[in-house]
Amino acid sequence: MDVFKAIRERRTIGRVKDIAVPREQIEQLLEAGNWAPSHHATEPWRFFVLTGNGRHILGEAYADIAEQTQSPAKLAPEEREAFRAKHAAKAFRSPVVIAVAVSPSAEKGVSRIEEFAAAHAAVQNMLLAAHALGLGAIWRSGEPMYHPRMQQAFGLTGDEALVGLLYVGQPAMPQPEGKRRPVADKTRWITEHLT
Repeated sequence: MDVFKAIRERRTIGRVKDIAVPREQIEQLLEAGNWAPSHHATEPWRFFVLTGNGRHILGEAYADIAEQTQSPAKLAPEEREAFRAKHAAKAFRSPVVIAVAVSPSAEKGVSRIEEFAAAHAAVQNMLLAAHALGLGAIWRSGEPMYHPRMQQAFGLTGDEALVGLLYVGQPAMPQPEGKRRPVADKTRWITEHLT
């Protein structure tokens, strides 16, 4: 697929079918992420591929975080289980979830923010690759992703952090139409030195 066409046509697909994604396609997504640019060639991204029962790691973290931050104080045991199950189910919204983390380099001269930018670029590469393969994908984040319990679920330590949860599968919804305001409205051309 032409890169400009992929950029223009890629859309967030939040509903996918409960059909396994072939390992070969998952590996293509990972390879696309691995070719993202990184300042100082640090390649700070890390990928965690969750399929099948492996998604329980994410589900348990979602349930623990929800229970800690949202749960009403006195739930009966069956209500507590239903509450936890509802939040754990978030990990099963697609047949594969790829958690993308950044492991910032401690080398002198490496900027932490640039390490995050590189990991975000890896996610974008993966989204474009998913689109090119005919897969649907959504980049999820939000407060639970930044919670210490989620960091623990993936064994992240120190300065490491999750930057995205990519839910991937065969699309189960029409692709939304894309809309953007004109780029000219967001661009300032500077052609000579201003004093």
